[in-house]
Amino acid sequence: MRKLILEEWVSLDGYVADKNGQLDFFTNLTPEQNKYSDSDQLKFLETIDAILLGRKTYELFVDFWPSATTDKEVIADKLNETKKIVFSNTLTNAPWGQWPEADIITGEATAAIKKLKLLTGKNMVMWGSISLAQSLMKENLIDEYHIQLCPSVAAIQTRTYILSIIVDLSEPKSYLQPAYRQAGNKTKISFGTGVTEC
Repeated sequence: MRKLILEEWVSLDGYVADKNGQLDFFTNLTPEQNKYSDSDQLKFLETIDAILLGRKTYELFVDFWPSATTDKEVIADKLNETKKIVFSNTLTNAPWGQWPEADIITGEATAAIKKLKLLTGKNMVMWGSISLAQSLMKENLIDEYHIQLCPSVAAIQTRTYILSIIVDLSEPKSYLQPAYRQAGNKTKISFGTGVTEC
């Protein structure tokens, strides 16, 4: 069965959006700060064949990504050519610039996700989409959590969870990427070379 991976960009103080619901705390990072993240993301995108988005995240993404180019955003072409699915009860179509339109799924998201996970193919990733993600968490439908910890502080409102992480910053990275995997009734947390259960 293919996995559903939730990937969130989180500020140092544990927020996933600023007070206006925007993502400036990580979209304003410089190319130098982003270079390690971009490289890892490009490799990660090779392992998935569908990007899942809620309506609000789709509307944020579609204003930027369809016109992005690889000279400024390394992952632009790979992201744009990957199939996208938008969960919305209000949208009737989801254009993506010159790229293929996103599919729209209406109605009960959890039932749709269960069906998508049974299809053959690579894994799927969900970006942002906090309300949708939280409903899927409650149904135990997230198989893996990727947390991109950004070197900035949002200091406001929207959290998915609070993280307490002690790390070795000897490597010159501008972000951290622990991975959380469901393992029965426990969650396995992979960070660097160590695995912990909680």
